[in-house]
Amino acid sequence: MYPIVFEIFGYPISSFGLMMALAFLVGTWITAIRMREEGLPAELASSLLLYVMLGGIAGSKLYYAIDVHLRTGVPFLDLLLARDGITWYGGLIGGTLAGALGCRRHGIPVIPLANCTAVAGAVGQAIGRIGCFLVGDDYGRPTDLPWGVAFPRGAPPTTERVHPTQLYEVLWLLPAAGLLWHRRHRSPFLFGEYLVLNGLGRFWIEFFRVNPKVALGLTEPQWIGLALVFLGGAGWLHLRGRQQRVPA
Repeated sequence: MYPIVFEIFGYPISSFGLMMALAFLVGTWITAIRMREEGLPAELASSLLLYVMLGGIAGSKLYYAIDVHLRTGVPFLDLLLARDGITWYGGLIGGTLAGALGCRRHGIPVIPLANCTAVAGAVGQAIGRIGCFLVGDDYGRPTDLPWGVAFPRGAPPTTERVHPTQLYEVLWLLPAAGLLWHRRHRSPFLFGEYLVLNGLGRFWIEFFRVNPKVALGLTEPQWIGLALVFLGGAGWLHLRGRQQRVPA
């Protein structure tokens, strides 16, 4: 584990923060490539991804603060201003909304840009999960499997060997990114396929994690994963139908 990589003027720089910055840089690069392929102004990739980054960070913190406050009663402002507490689903919601706002401001169609971010989203999320592994966050249940990992300096610390569910997610997301890249010229709604793949992967990985069940034996992330599958699939079917009607 490498939770703190170095310090700048006494301010600790975490491995998760570095991996998150790397995820946005790589995501911007992939998105620019896709924008050029789709005939969109690739020079706007950095500007649009800045919207996504700021919206994603704000959304992840808001989601975390609201969720934990409602479940535990910890003061909302304390949670919002804490250095820890980044929730990916909140980041997805905030980043998507902010990205749509950026598209409106720069005159870029939302759906084509969303499709351009699908591969970048999967790759960037995988890089972020490596950061979670390095700081010992979001790990799973105890296990006696040979690849179990202990996180004595994790969040929270554990000396038991647990499922490294962060790496399970990486092993799901990288092949998903490869599949999305392969389908980038064929799919009617590539971003919808990303949502479906993401939701399915998280639904499965949750069986190895320790999040509390909230309804019908499923955890909150599992319900959100199912919602992503539904939204992505519905959007895919709608745009496919519209695509088929255009030639006629």
